Amino acid sequence: MRAKLAAVATAVAFITALTPGVAQASHSWNGYHWARTSNPFSVKLGDNVDAKWDAYLKTTSADWTKSTVVDTPIAAGSTNPRSCRPTAGRVEVCNAAYGGTGWLGIASINITGGKHITQGTVKLNDTYFNTAKYNTPAWRNVVSCQEVGHTLGLDHQDENFTNADLGTCMDYSNNPVPNQHPNVHDYSMLQSIYSHLDSTTTVGARVASKGRAAGNDPSSWGERVSGSKAAGQSTYVRRLGGGNKVVTYVTWA
Repeated sequence: MRAKLAAVATAVAFITALTPGVAQASHSWNGYHWARTSNPFSVKLGDNVDAKWDAYLKTTSADWTKSTVVDTPIAAGSTNPRSCRPTAGRVEVCNAAYGGTGWLGIASINITGGKHITQGTVKLNDTYFNTAKYNTPAWRNVVSCQEVGHTLGLDHQDENFTNADLGTCMDYSNNPVPNQHPNVHDYSMLQSIYSHLDSTTTVGARVASKGRAAGNDPSSWGERVSGSKAAGQSTYVRRLGGGNKVVTYVTWA
């Protein structure tokens, strides 16, 4: 399966290089990546979700594990879902009724040395997912998939809600149904992001961290550097000094 996906991703990368279009641009998230000394590598997804989310976390884990460079196995959770504190070397995935915050989901990553991800969190807001609009398999899949994709170093493929659907969870769309999973371009982008190796590793590393839990409102996220509620997405950066920072992607309801 990995060899097949690698061949397909390489072919798609070649074709898209020759053909203009929205979905063909690089969607690396500012070069953020997990440091590691070999490929493929594993980023554990800490299971801090309840029964309503178990199937969707399993789908997200299986979807991103199809990449040729990274596996995303589910592991026992290590945090209280309401606080969703990060754990060094992995991603904690949480759900709770976080209140009328305006957001569906957030993905937060700690960065050291300017580019290396040391830990991440995903929060899924049941205050909205328990409503008729968002309490659907498609909405749960697309938000879970997208937020975990961000913790691997991926940005969105397209940020225009009115463009044609790209068939990827890394797309902006008002229609989640065709966009519930990664597409080949996402896997190709992960190949590119992780095409080099590092001399150290942050994967599974229990290193000292200045990271704090991402709160539920902008006051805890730092400076807004892009996006808006009206645009459906915002990015915030909290600078910790010494090349360390916490970057948070917000998906607004």
